[in-house]
Amino acid sequence: MERPNLIYIHSLSQGEKAFEDKIIKILKTEFQDEIKRYYNNLKEKNYIKTAESVHKLKHKISILGLVKSYDIAVEFENNLKENNIKLKDDFQKIIQIMTDYLNKL
Repeated sequence: MERPNLIYIHSLSQGEKAFEDKIIKILKTEFQDEIKRYYNNLKEKNYIKTAESVHKLKHKISILGLVKSYDIAVEFENNLKENNIKLKDDFQKIIQIMTDYLNKL
């Protein structure tokens, strides 16, 4: 499985540490809020709302350089729109990897 990284954030910041710190703080806050919404929507079996949560989370996946995981998120989002949760376990592994990584920052 691929590993999250800050390459994209570093390229945006052009070495400005304060900017990087601000982006990481926003990323961590939004990620936690979106994870809560994702699990609540999934629990309620509201797959359209769950797809919306995945849509928002996939941007964080991209920011952390997870190319293959992004593709899984796109497919999972589309599946959810058809009430198909087939990729749920794969997506939740991605979420866990991201959670572990962001908690270490």
